[in-house]
Amino acid sequence: MEIVLIRHAEPEWVKDGKSVVNPPLTERGSRQAELLGQRLSDEKFDHVFASPLQRTHLTAQPTLDRQNRKLEIEPFLEEIREPAWHGAPAEQTIKAYRDEVKNASHERWNGLDGGEVVSDFVERINVGTSLFLEEHGLVRAETSLPIWEKTSTFRPDIRVLLVAHAGTSSVSICHMLGFPPTPWEWERLVIGHATVNRLEVFEIGDGMTFGLSQLSSNEHLPRDLRTY
Repeated sequence: MEIVLIRHAEPEWVKDGKSVVNPPLTERGSRQAELLGQRLSDEKFDHVFASPLQRTHLTAQPTLDRQNRKLEIEPFLEEIREPAWHGAPAEQTIKAYRDEVKNASHERWNGLDGGEVVSDFVERINVGTSLFLEEHGLVRAETSLPIWEKTSTFRPDIRVLLVAHAGTSSVSICHMLGFPPTPWEWERLVIGHATVNRLEVFEIGDGMTFGLSQLSSNEHLPRDLRTY
């Protein structure tokens, strides 16, 4: 079993000096998505899932065109929910992010004022990841180590593509690998736009576990198209 996670391409967070919530891709982001589609053109996936947000749909489209597949929406992949600042001056949102990273480590669980609480976000992604894996035949074992047990629906040959976000991808990767959570997972695992991240399941003596075989792979992008 292989899970490939893709972070969306570069989004247009700011337009005419105003912040954009649920933005489309920039022109550079569209180019990143096209090159990503070319890179994945020889790979076959049993499912292609994306978050409900349009930047993931636009990123996935060139790959879907080559795979001749339809996009499946996976709600739990939605990125951490921002405050309702659509149309606010960009300087305001930039300052909010800069101020937040200055907080003491334990205070960062609170997140941005008016946005989704980071501890709630991490719990949402961890629960969503576990339920997603259960649907595909893996259930977390009752042990302190990150061991998963197979069910009758497990398919060792299945390959799944998830087009998501820096936050959702990094939190779900850490959950599958068994890392203790922090309120800065997307800074601990730095995942660039339109990059490839792979986890593979392998068997050990008392169950299954995950190995991270690729993180933020960007060889398909020329240097001037590598953004974060």
